[in-house]
Amino acid sequence: MKKLLSTLLFTMGLLATAQVGVKTNAPKAKLDVNGDINFRNKIGVFNAADNTVFQGNNDQLLVSRGEGFPPIWKSLRIPEYEPNKFYLIYNNSFSDKVGATFTSADDSSVAFASRGATFTKGKALSSLPNFKKIDGLSKSISVFSTQSKAYFQFETVVQADFGAVGTTGDTSIDYACGIFVDGKLVNLRQRNLKAITSSYPFLTHTQIGIVDNLAKGDHTVDVACTRLGSYGASTNKLTIGTYVFSNINDFISQSSLKVDVYEVPEVFNSIIN
Repeated sequence: MKKLLSTLLFTMGLLATAQVGVKTNAPKAKLDVNGDINFRNKIGVFNAADNTVFQGNNDQLLVSRGEGFPPIWKSLRIPEYEPNKFYLIYNNSFSDKVGATFTSADDSSVAFASRGATFTKGKALSSLPNFKKIDGLSKSISVFSTQSKAYFQFETVVQADFGAVGTTGDTSIDYACGIFVDGKLVNLRQRNLKAITSSYPFLTHTQIGIVDNLAKGDHTVDVACTRLGSYGASTNKLTIGTYVFSNINDFISQSSLKVDVYEVPEVFNSIIN
């Protein structure tokens, strides 16, 4: 009996201080199992901070935190995506109260007859004369799948310091605003603001751009506008996303940009707490 007790105590001592291998003569950890493992009861993770053992919650997984750190229980969020269907993956909106102000000196050098040939899809913002960015709407977005549809909705208020005019005459300013992705034109709208029977007229400008299948990764989005031409308005100012007179204010005239990216998912969301 004494020999048996000594053997058991010796074996327990080895288990407490040495590495133990199952189906291996060269264990590489305190317990090294070369084969399958079946757990018939509980798995717990010891927390040295409060001497507790946490067994996790329903549907949680044990996740490694790297060498020297104990594993941690985490929840894996996997949305139930249907194959080949688009889902809203990214959605955000931005605003800007600074806008841009244009005088007649900012009139574009692009001739009226050449606008159609100049403002083409994919045109570089850097190559378009006298465009001014609305800085608060310059943002970065991410795309995770090769199949995607990105929608951009831009809205602002345009105002000019025109005085009131009668039924005759043509006092007006042409302008254009573009939506750019990675510095390339994806959508542009031209409009004309005309003097009316009351002073300091303004209008609401709205446009929507759509881009299919952006490359996976990060992309920059910009909104920029230009003053195209003046008609009897060589001394008048034009404001886009801001105001030129107090019949409106920066709350009314502010610009906004809404971005929605729909994708056919290729990956799941990452593990979260």
